[in-house]
Amino acid sequence: MEKVRIDKWLWAARFFKTRSIAKQAIEGGKVHADGQRVKASKEVTAGVKLSIRQGWDLLEVEVTALSDQRRGAEIARTLYRETEDSIARREKEKTERQAANAGIQQERPNKKQRRQIHRFLREQE
Repeated sequence: MEKVRIDKWLWAARFFKTRSIAKQAIEGGKVHADGQRVKASKEVTAGVKLSIRQGWDLLEVEVTALSDQRRGAEIARTLYRETEDSIARREKEKTERQAANAGIQQERPNKKQRRQIHRFLREQE
């Protein structure tokens, strides 16, 4: 196998759960091959560098092997190699997001706290 459609490869490498989701991501501009925006029918060969945006993360991977069949996660990881820069950037951004979210209160106020809030707001009026 020398060439595979990029949507099929992304699905086989387990970046996306279905081929249609992979196609939507490609059409939405979330996947670039060698710095260029691609179409879902673009054929990928070994050695191509892909940039894949998934949520907050931007993955930069190099295609090392081709497959048009979805296999287990262990085999899927052998289809690509993530660059060291990409790994370092993702870890840095992850710690920054965690630090930014550290001060945000995640819980809803309980009944006592709600009463205190309402009492405080009434006093301000």
